[in-house]
Amino acid sequence: MAVYVLVHGAWHTGDLLEPVAAPIRAAGHEVHLPTIAGNLPGGSKDVGLDAAIGSIVAYLDEHDLRDVVLLGHSYGGMVITGVADRVPERLRRLVYWNAFVPNDGECLNDMVPPHYVALFDGVSQASADNTVMLPLPIWREAFINDADLARAEETFAMLNPHPYATFTDAISLSKNPAEMEIGKSYVLCVEDTALPHSMPWHPRLSEKLGLFRLVTTGGSHEACFTDPEGLADAILRAGRD
Repeated sequence: MAVYVLVHGAWHTGDLLEPVAAPIRAAGHEVHLPTIAGNLPGGSKDVGLDAAIGSIVAYLDEHDLRDVVLLGHSYGGMVITGVADRVPERLRRLVYWNAFVPNDGECLNDMVPPHYVALFDGVSQASADNTVMLPLPIWREAFINDADLARAEETFAMLNPHPYATFTDAISLSKNPAEMEIGKSYVLCVEDTALPHSMPWHPRLSEKLGLFRLVTTGGSHEACFTDPEGLADAILRAGRD
């Protein structure tokens, strides 16, 4: 039995990954689904990247989790990289699922297309609390392009505004991911167009891991909603010894 901690992406909460966790638990593993600080609906959005990382470190400490397979989705890649730098002794393997891989001094916005940065800048400035939301058309066409309109609208209603400081804060690392002495895997959902294929998740970001295991599967950026069983199988392949 392994211990999996699945760290969600922007606009999500941990409980939205429950359909992915269920098959992993059915395979005999322990699964945790924390929500990153700043992502609880109705909670404080005055959260930067350092506090977001710290909230997952605190979760591992509070539950005394060790030998963990720590997965991060999308923005969650920023978080798990910081966690690995702070408490490597608690981890067995890092798994990045269509996720950002930062080096020291990089922020998430450094790794996205300029039109996303411009969009997020405008949305955050118009908000009352420096948060960002995706417009429904972008969610529908780029993030969950393998769902019909009804499912896209249903899942969009589950999202909550995201603290923009976590996108603009640079991460501080003592070593870059390629230098970390821990197993690393990259799960690639091949229909993902949340980033344009001219700026791909793999190999542009995955190669920053140095030595890593690549696992591919079908589905969009939001396969947690459209194919949770297939995604769970990919995560198990990525996390195996």
